[in-house]
Amino acid sequence: MGVSKVREWTMSPGEGLCPQRLVLEHVTSRWGVLVLLALEERSFRFSELRREIGGVSEKMLTQTLQTLERDGVVHRDAKPVIPPRVDYCLTALGREAAEQVRALAEWTDRRLDAVVEARERYDAARVPGSAG
Repeated sequence: MGVSKVREWTMSPGEGLCPQRLVLEHVTSRWGVLVLLALEERSFRFSELRREIGGVSEKMLTQTLQTLERDGVVHRDAKPVIPPRVDYCLTALGREAAEQVRALAEWTDRRLDAVVEARERYDAARVPGSAG
């Protein structure tokens, strides 16, 4: 029997994390998901994107955009005008990734009640003095 996908994604002799796992971490990171979902709707300037996402620091958004740009998921369009104008949009590869992330986000939205109920059952079973 061959190596499972999970094992394959965690094994990379001499390199640390395997490339697939790194890309997966980039597109499913806290800010990566939100950047993909926002840019799926339209292109944004940096400040607009930061307001759209909310709660992200300038440093974290910069790092996330650079990482996704390096992975070929985001395109940075710097226009040589004064004042400088930089727009961010998804590449074809980014649109593909955003569709997958959107499906997971929609599942989360549809199934949130079930998740909340599961959490409540879990927490109730772990109340001090209860069996379990």
